[in-house]
Parts: sequence; structure tokens; C-alpha cells
Amino acid sequence: MEENQSSQNGSPQTPVSEPQEVQVGSRVVFAQTSLEARAWEALKQCFDPEIPVNIVDLGLVYDLKIDEELPEEANVYVTMTLTAPGCGMGPMIAADVRRRVQSVQGVRNVRVDLVFTPTWNPAMMSEAAKLMLNFG
Repeated sequence: MEENQSSQNGSPQTPVSEPQEVQVGSRVVFAQTSLEARAWEALKQCFDPEIPVNIVDLGLVYDLKIDEELPEEANVYVTMTLTAPGCGMGPMIAADVRRRVQSVQGVRNVRVDLVFTPTWNPAMMSEAAKLMLNFG
């Protein structure tokens, strides 16, 4: 019965009525649950301090996976990269990602994996990011 009530009260596992389209750099992904949609929104609040565009629009987030086996205790896995492998801001950006996603209601743990394959390039940015940064 408790499980039934949490579903009616908009628990994090609630599927969105239709998958929500999320622009992630130059590609589109579809958030399947309200928690996933909120996690993407949290990621859009993370910035590389040297670039005035969020990491989602820059195309730095390669993957977002959510394990919602236990209600209100989701594990979130973020796979992302940096604009350059030697970027000294990497640990700070990863910590910001972890902090912001962990603040989403229903998230218990966040793991951020920094990867460098494939190598990031400006073609991975959204059109809005390209306009902001004057990339043709």
C-alpha cells in the first residue's frame, strides 16, 4: 500500500506522461522518468568556469543512467568529459556535477566518471552553445 501511495504522490520513479526531450549538446535524448528529467535540469546548472555555457549544451555529458530500484534512494551515474584532457578544472566540475545531481529529490548517490574517449570537439555542442561562443 505504501508503494501505491508514493506512486500517486509523484515519486521519482513516476514515468513522465511522454518521454521528455532533452537537448544534450548536438544530440537529443529522452528522459523516461521525472527523476531523469530533473537530473538533466540539475546538470544544466553546471558550468566550466572558463566557458559561459553549461556542460549539457557544451556536449560534455556523454551518458546519464539512473538506478531507481529503491524509491527515494536512486543511484545516478554520469559519464562525461572535459573540453581538453589536461583541463585543471576537471575535479571541480565533477564535484559540482555530483553536488547538484545529489541535491535532486530522490537521489541518494552520484558517481561521475570522467572519460576522454571519444575526444570532445566543438561539433558536440548544441546550436545555442555554438551561437553563444561564436562557433560557425
